[in-house]
Amino acid sequence: MDDDLRERVEREAEKHALLNAVKHDSDADVGAIMGPLMGENPEFRQHGGEIPGLIGPIAAKVNQLSAAEKRERIGELAPEELAEMEAEDEEDDQLLPDLPNADEYDEIRMRAAPNPNGPWHMGHARMPAVIGTYKEMYDGSFIVRFDDTDPETKRPDLSAYDAILDDIAFLGFEPDDVIRASDRVETYYDYARDLIEKGGAYTCSCSGEDFSNLKNDGKPCPHRDKDTETTLEEFEAMVDGEYNSGEMVLRVKTDIEHKNPALRDWVAFRMIDTPHPRPEAEDYRAWPMLDFQSGVDDHLTGVTHIIRGIDLQDSAKRQQFVYDYFGWDYPEVLHWGHVQLDAYDVKMSTSTIKELIDEGELDGWDDPRAPTIQSVRRRGIRGQAIVDAMVELGMSTSDVDLAMSSVYANNRDLVDDETNRYFFVRNGEAFAIEGGPDEAHPPLHPSFEGRGTRAIPVGDSVLLESDDVPAEGERVWLKGFGAVRREDDTLVATGDDLDVVREGDVPVIHWVPEDGLPVRMRTMDGDVTGVAEPDFGDLPVDELVQFERVGFARVDSKDDDETVTYFAHK
Repeated sequence: MDDDLRERVEREAEKHALLNAVKHDSDADVGAIMGPLMGENPEFRQHGGEIPGLIGPIAAKVNQLSAAEKRERIGELAPEELAEMEAEDEEDDQLLPDLPNADEYDEIRMRAAPNPNGPWHMGHARMPAVIGTYKEMYDGSFIVRFDDTDPETKRPDLSAYDAILDDIAFLGFEPDDVIRASDRVETYYDYARDLIEKGGAYTCSCSGEDFSNLKNDGKPCPHRDKDTETTLEEFEAMVDGEYNSGEMVLRVKTDIEHKNPALRDWVAFRMIDTPHPRPEAEDYRAWPMLDFQSGVDDHLTGVTHIIRGIDLQDSAKRQQFVYDYFGWDYPEVLHWGHVQLDAYDVKMSTSTIKELIDEGELDGWDDPRAPTIQSVRRRGIRGQAIVDAMVELGMSTSDVDLAMSSVYANNRDLVDDETNRYFFVRNGEAFAIEGGPDEAHPPLHPSFEGRGTRAIPVGDSVLLESDDVPAEGERVWLKGFGAVRREDDTLVATGDDLDVVREGDVPVIHWVPEDGLPVRMRTMDGDVTGVAEPDFGDLPVDELVQFERVGFARVDSKDDDETVTYFAHK
């Protein structure tokens, strides 16, 4: 092999070693380099016996570089390959698909449209998680519009407006605009009048049963062809509250023979006798149906992309009739399936959770047994952990399962490093202690020695969890204290060093002094009582800790009798 060829081999080998190391975020591997090196340079093959000896030192040199230095060097040797690899990495990292026709809009504007009939359950978190992520991807806008124009069937809960905004903030997002549809009823009236004048709507006093029969037979309502003036007069009478519930509706004129009966002359406004709970809206009696209200609002607020459930495909088709009358362009629509949640016995339904709270079966929306955002938050789980899990579900049109274990794994990654360790013994068994130090000093965090240790007074007796109690004559290692052997009701310090643990002869367990701090831990399966090490009582409310060998928990409240914590996860 002459010097020119050797120089080419070394240069190509360095390039492929760098690409291999950066792509896999690991040391360059000689065997993995050989394939692409020979594939791109067939003229090297006749020297196959010599080339591995040249690659080895080059790979070793590459492996000594930092990640930043490796990328910088690739940029010098192979800028096109680096750009392609980074594009692939970005595509792999992007869990959500690109929004359709995004480049046709000056600004991407999306909306979450909650019904404020109660605080949010976990399934509701998907919409702000995905919209908030798209906002960040496209530097767009995120609108929250409360669709609260049904004061009877889905009656708004006045506390839910702020509760939902708090949930969105907890998930890490701030809406660019917040709208309450019940503040905009006069706007809907104006567009209804315009629609009537365009010949696109008519007032109808048919009973629900009579119209359903006509609709299913593809026959027009007898009121369908009334003149515009009469329709306007009757609509104004609706606005003035001159009809009772069920006496008069305003229908959008579509295609009475449409193949889908659900799209035939659908209701845009109806009368509701029940006053709205918001004082600002309590005098209205003629209320828009969701498809009319939402369709008008999406246009007026400049929404470019709508995400809705696959079961709501007819909404876009209904609204398209209104858009056609006004000459508006309909937003892009993405559909997805429902989220199904494991780990809970309570159904993920606002009405079901509210009923259980009213019956006293649940303590409130933040009861650890409730599948709500408030509950998960009180347990000490970060909003980002929920967002990441929701985004990882993607945009499938099929129903998808959200495993709470994925939320817990995300949260563990977020909190593990900053969360100090403490001992908590559940329903412990007491043993006298003999010998050994008067005070134990386990680390606050095993990975961060600089944080220091906790001081746990041993006292005359300690508590062990039932599953950890050694048999007579057997040894265990009390974390931070040392090895002990059980002799009847006493644990006797043996003086063994840590080698007995390393050799696998002695299990390591946690413990607390018998006169430690009483703790109640609220869990999804009910309350658990026990005792924590004394210093745990110095922690402030809201602190997140890891009870060693038990799991993460959040300090919820403190009084003279006990400290209450909420269990997050293992």
